[in-house]
Amino acid sequence: MESYLPIIILFVLFLLNIPIAFSLIASSMVYFLFLNNSIPVSLVMQRFISSAESFPLLAIPFFIMVGSVMNYAGISRSLLAFADAIIGHRTGGLAQVNVALSTLMGGISGSANADAAMQSKILAPEMTKRGYDLPFTAAVTAASSSISPVIPPGINLIIFALLANVSVHQMFIAGYVPAFLMAASLMITIAFIARKRNYKPSRTEPASAGERWVAFLKAIPALLIPFGIILGMRFGLFTPTEAGAIAVLLCTIIGVFVYRQLELRHLPMIMRETVQGTSSVMFIIIGAMVFGYYMTLEQIPHNVASALIELTDNKLLLLLLINVLLLVVGMFIEGGAAMIILTPLLLPAVLNLGVNPVHFGIIVIVNIMIGGVTPPFGSMMFTVCSILKVRMVDFVREVLPLLLALFSVLMLLTFSESLVMFLPNLL
Repeated sequence: MESYLPIIILFVLFLLNIPIAFSLIASSMVYFLFLNNSIPVSLVMQRFISSAESFPLLAIPFFIMVGSVMNYAGISRSLLAFADAIIGHRTGGLAQVNVALSTLMGGISGSANADAAMQSKILAPEMTKRGYDLPFTAAVTAASSSISPVIPPGINLIIFALLANVSVHQMFIAGYVPAFLMAASLMITIAFIARKRNYKPSRTEPASAGERWVAFLKAIPALLIPFGIILGMRFGLFTPTEAGAIAVLLCTIIGVFVYRQLELRHLPMIMRETVQGTSSVMFIIIGAMVFGYYMTLEQIPHNVASALIELTDNKLLLLLLINVLLLVVGMFIEGGAAMIILTPLLLPAVLNLGVNPVHFGIIVIVNIMIGGVTPPFGSMMFTVCSILKVRMVDFVREVLPLLLALFSVLMLLTFSESLVMFLPNLL
């Protein structure tokens, strides 16, 4: 029982709302200072520092910077205009545009909270002006933001690839089908709700072919960024880390020379946002590495894997049990932290039963993204509710049908490995 004390302390600190990185480090140091005197503290500190000395981790600041650059480059506005031209005339048009924009932005921003914050400020006010209930607007914005990290170059895709020692390229490719299924399920659900409540479309008539063509032409540079990154990695032109730098360069060129909205005065704000975002993510990763060191010494991943296998040797039943575990944990712990903590614990068990690690990675990421929308501690839920000033009880009532749609997609992905692996196997 003593060896599991740091895990208990970790969950207690989470429930007390202590920041994730501090919770990981504090619970780890309890072990190394009081429970295991055989390892010098200097060695633990060396582990703490060396955890950050990883070339693949350089991809994280680059892709965080991409999300910041695109906000100032006019990329989001061009994608919004394109989404509105395509589906703005449908029932619940602006709510549908909300989902479409998250899907289009996913390949560029890669962050659920960034997407939720941006749409809360740009699209949500317009939705309420057009007669959409504010809690429904908040629910759609939060639920649609869960799509962004599943589409490359989502930060969680990179982190899982590093944790599981799988190809970042394969994780990127595997994200497309699940993301589009999530978007489709949300759009269908929104259409039913909008028709029942008589929410008006954002356009009285469909956009003309000419308007759609113009909107498409303006959006092409933004749309080509994720495909350029994928193709470049596929043909070995650059590594995932270098792809982040390439993406920053492309977004900068597009913002300066195509949309002409990115200016030199934006540079300090971009750098500040990048440093803040990178430092918070890296601090969590480093804390998780030290916590993982403790779990490895105590053989906790091995013990958990053995216990799960003893519970069932049925691959699908094991995945179902893991889904339940992740969903419950995701309600209380921020998604990225849950993935970093639980992946080393669960991966040995699923690999032992022949589960493809890329398939498992998609299940984990989709699961924790749903957790980010789910009460009581979903991070996207908090982001949207705080910006839009929506009461939690009202948000929960409106988000339930959307969560049901996302759960349906999660079950489909869990029981259909061929669906997830279709594109990676094809390429």
